[in-house]
Amino acid sequence: MQSNNPVFNRSDAFSGRGVTSASAGMTAAELQDLYDQPSATPPVQRAGTMTYDSVLVRTAMVFALVLLGAAVGWFVAPGLVWPAAIVGLVLGLVNAFKKEPSPALILTYGAVQGVFLGGISLWFNERWPGVVQTAVIATLCVFAVALLAYTQRWIRVTPKFRRGVLIALGGYLVFALVSFGAALFGVGDGWGFRTGTFGILVGLFAVGLAALSLVLDFDFIENGVRMGLEEKYAWTAAFGLTVTLIWLYIELLRLLAILRGE
Repeated sequence: MQSNNPVFNRSDAFSGRGVTSASAGMTAAELQDLYDQPSATPPVQRAGTMTYDSVLVRTAMVFALVLLGAAVGWFVAPGLVWPAAIVGLVLGLVNAFKKEPSPALILTYGAVQGVFLGGISLWFNERWPGVVQTAVIATLCVFAVALLAYTQRWIRVTPKFRRGVLIALGGYLVFALVSFGAALFGVGDGWGFRTGTFGILVGLFAVGLAALSLVLDFDFIENGVRMGLEEKYAWTAAFGLTVTLIWLYIELLRLLAILRGE
């Protein structure tokens, strides 16, 4: 049967041309065997390439070490919080600038950062009881909303969007360094410029920026899977997610502490 659609009508398959030549001379039994064949399945992804499952597995591995390290920092050695912070910063920079991802270094980063998170969380919880649980729940909620916004395409990652986030990240990094330097000299009772109403506004900005950074992480993962990047880059994706989520948690912890007063 011919189609009135000009696009379909120009196709032999839709217009009926070329079908009779393939099926002519075939018996009814042969036609039935042809129809009984299983339908085509989607192409299988090439082995050795990055997949969503590989990213999920590696991210789970890193976070398992983060949780293990956090238990050590909370229950065993809270005094290691600042050495762990310094070592974690160094490992983070090394991993960020390495051309090839190193699973060992990324896993070590997760464990060391876990010790830092455990120690700093214990300090916050002793001063503001219950703030850690709230920060954990808030982190999970922000992650879920960012993922939903990305998957539903409420937020689209364009070159302009990416540049804007990166510029904002650079500006916030400069501010954080200046605030940290001021805190060392006792400004804001050791909080630098992160106090009062201004501190709340900065905290809200930082949380929003971390959420947008998560969107960039999701975009990297999606593009990596679509382009068939090598499987080793699943470690890079896991590292990026870990860094962003740890940063988001710390910002929420500080914001909630400011909101609690004292």
